[in-house]
Amino acid sequence: MPKVTYLKTGRIGRITLNRPEVMNAIDDEVPELLAAAVAEADADPDVHLMVLSGAGRAFCAGYDLTYYAEGNGAGNVTQDMPWDPIRDYQFMWKNTNHFMSLWRALKPVICKVHGFAVAGGSDIALCSDLVIMAEDAEIGYMPARVWGSPTTAMWVYRLGAERAKRMLFTGDRISGVEAERLGLVLKAVPAARLDDEVEALAHRMASVPVNQLAMQKMVINQAIESTGLMNTQRLATIFDGITRHSPEGIHFKQRAEAVGWKQAVRERDNGTFDWTQNRPINAPK
Repeated sequence: MPKVTYLKTGRIGRITLNRPEVMNAIDDEVPELLAAAVAEADADPDVHLMVLSGAGRAFCAGYDLTYYAEGNGAGNVTQDMPWDPIRDYQFMWKNTNHFMSLWRALKPVICKVHGFAVAGGSDIALCSDLVIMAEDAEIGYMPARVWGSPTTAMWVYRLGAERAKRMLFTGDRISGVEAERLGLVLKAVPAARLDDEVEALAHRMASVPVNQLAMQKMVINQAIESTGLMNTQRLATIFDGITRHSPEGIHFKQRAEAVGWKQAVRERDNGTFDWTQNRPINAPK
């Protein structure tokens, strides 16, 4: 079964993350397959825009922690130990650029979020031009608490400094309703109306000539890029590797290997584990 699917219907290119059994978690192949689907749609003169969605219960639950955190042993994430920061950067920068294919495509991308768009899944969603969420869907970057830095840095460009800090200083997840209120996404609608809302906007945009859509996107994106977007993303990608190999990051991975990533993530997200001291909070010293 393909991990990312592409289907053209009329003037719309439909890209779907297609690992529903793991809530479309990101593995080594998904970023490249996503970028390939974007390139196919962008090269087709009959396609005016893209709609990005996820199969199954969620848009994307982030990186596949069964492999990256719990499995493979010896502290390995992107490579064998000892850690080579440049090799790590090359791997993650490649993924960042694959996610950014959504941003750099000449044609607009609407992202439809149901269930969850969390951790690396939020990176993908926020690289799209427009995001429409179900009201009960959740978005957040929980690895900001330990073991991650959002490599695309799109939080600050969408929210501004203070609200981006509010999200990344806590690693909280927020609902579609709150995401719309903060200005993180374009709109949140009841889950039963999500498909109809996205289709209405997509068909409205599809009536605009491709060249008009491309020019408007290029001008708006240039305003963001001129502030130093790529420099910010390079720093964020370097920091992402450091977070995974800091003392706290190593303790998180060891904990995931010992008790399973689901429990380690619960402890991280609930704030019940001291990653510096490598023990549960309030545990005997």
